[in-house]
Amino acid sequence: MTQADSFIMHCPQCKIRNRIPKEKVGAVAKCGKCGQDIDTDILNIGSPVIITDKDFYDQIINSPLPAILDCWAPWCGPCQMMGPFMDELAADWKGKIRVGKMNVDENPKTSAQYQIHSIPTLLIFNKGSLVNSLTGALPKNNIIQAMSPFL
Repeated sequence: MTQADSFIMHCPQCKIRNRIPKEKVGAVAKCGKCGQDIDTDILNIGSPVIITDKDFYDQIINSPLPAILDCWAPWCGPCQMMGPFMDELAADWKGKIRVGKMNVDENPKTSAQYQIHSIPTLLIFNKGSLVNSLTGALPKNNIIQAMSPFL
């Protein structure tokens, strides 16, 4: 099985990498180490996922894929400029990276927890940990470069 024939997902329990064959996408897989169920439906998502304080932990921290979270607000011009980039990247990274969008005005708990004082801010998570953050309106290529270790 080649890399093009499969996806890599982290187990939500033990965080070990598991290879998922393309033909098994949409089914529930079992972690090769701990036996935990891994829901592979996430591999079919090709658009940004709307994240709230309520589902942040499940959608981002427990994501079996590396995740990038666009922290934005509807009144922010630079945030509006980055929106189409994030849509394109979500489609390009389908099955490889989870792309989320979180309105900071509507989700003050998560915004405070990660000290979002300037927007747009991109938070990059892997295996449940924050590994990088980027602030300001960035060109698409800069975002791709920041995510290249996970592609």
